[in-house]
Amino acid sequence: MFTIRRSGTSMMLAVLWLCASGSLFAQTFTTLASFNFTDGESPVRALVQATNGNFDGTMEEGGAQTPGRSRNAFPGAYPGGMSRSVNWSEFGFIPSGGRFNPQERMLSPRNAHGLHKLWSFFTGCDGPICGGSSATVANGAVYVGSYDGYVYALNAATGDKLWSFLTGGEVFSSPAVADGVVYVGSNDQNVYALNAATGAELWSYTTGYDVVSSPAVANGVVYIGSEDGSVYALNAATGAKLWSYSTHLVVDSSPAVANGVIYVGSDDGNLYALNAATGDKLWSFSTPGDVYSSPAVANGVVYVGSEGGNVYALNATTGAKLWSYDTRDYVNSSPAVANGVVYVGSINDNVYALNAATGAKLWSYTTGNEVLSSPAVANGVIYIGSGDDSVYALNAATGAKLWSYHTGNQVFSSPTVANGVVYVGSGDGNMYAFGL
Repeated sequence: MFTIRRSGTSMMLAVLWLCASGSLFAQTFTTLASFNFTDGESPVRALVQATNGNFDGTMEEGGAQTPGRSRNAFPGAYPGGMSRSVNWSEFGFIPSGGRFNPQERMLSPRNAHGLHKLWSFFTGCDGPICGGSSATVANGAVYVGSYDGYVYALNAATGDKLWSFLTGGEVFSSPAVADGVVYVGSNDQNVYALNAATGAELWSYTTGYDVVSSPAVANGVVYIGSEDGSVYALNAATGAKLWSYSTHLVVDSSPAVANGVIYVGSDDGNLYALNAATGDKLWSFSTPGDVYSSPAVANGVVYVGSEGGNVYALNATTGAKLWSYDTRDYVNSSPAVANGVVYVGSINDNVYALNAATGAKLWSYTTGNEVLSSPAVANGVIYIGSGDDSVYALNAATGAKLWSYHTGNQVFSSPTVANGVVYVGSGDGNMYAFGL
């Protein structure tokens, strides 16, 4: 738990900025590529960076499997009986982060005003510290954690509970799904691997303190931070520790993985670049505030926020600062990157759109309270939550409000957009699904 002081007011927030821990997608969308990797024991489908710096999200369709696609584990689980769907399988959409779904075609600036609630699922937790985990969507199911200690799997179309798994602590971490396995952290100090279809525990790994960070999974390895101050690399199949790196202070930031490098922030004010294979430090960049924000990597640039009030763009290879933009308040939200624009929220109640190359402000939109949520970008629309209890859809080009929905409590969870549906949690304890 931490205290934010602003305008003479003190409010207690429980690691909710983490819902804001996000990531990115390539700024320029030209060619997509997906590949299969093996970890030496079993095939592991991974989202990987092509030579042009672009990515492909995993897709599934009803017929035979093809590279980059998988069968729907829950047939008929999408609106309208669609047979082809897109997975948002981890917090940042892909391991490098950026929270950009380039394959969304159903929702757009022209119809987002027509969004309405399709369903909601109550987790049993009600209060401002509920709804911190952000949903992932894979193979017809929605996976999300809750302050009540459970990890839930819900039918993506109906919200019906498929299964739940009880951990020993609150679950702020956002699940990642890869090769039929759900990976997630808990405040019982453990990282869990669960069977995505049944919820059965496959393995767990115990760190030295609570795990609020959300996992990134790439090439058969799970990368995640812990409040014991370390970043961990775990074998995705067995949970065996491959390496760990100590920053000496809390790591609630969620790692981004790109080109064999792990990027992650720490409570010590630094953004770290670590060798993904060995954990050796390649470089670090110091900011004047804690780095709870999760980095996004696109086109050789790392974007991240800091409690010092700035959004930074750093050379991904050297860590050299390319530009910074001062919001004049905490930036715990994690940047989304799409089409040459960086989108991010600030505790000053605003959502910003910044030129990814220069940092120049393109527009800002003022909500009614602090923005700890991280934006999701899909087909020209920005989706983001606010402490004013609302989730917003904004025009990505202009910042104009297209739609909003008022929930029963603060929305610090970060939206997920897949297959024409927006999924987001609220402090009122509900997981919501909105569609046309």
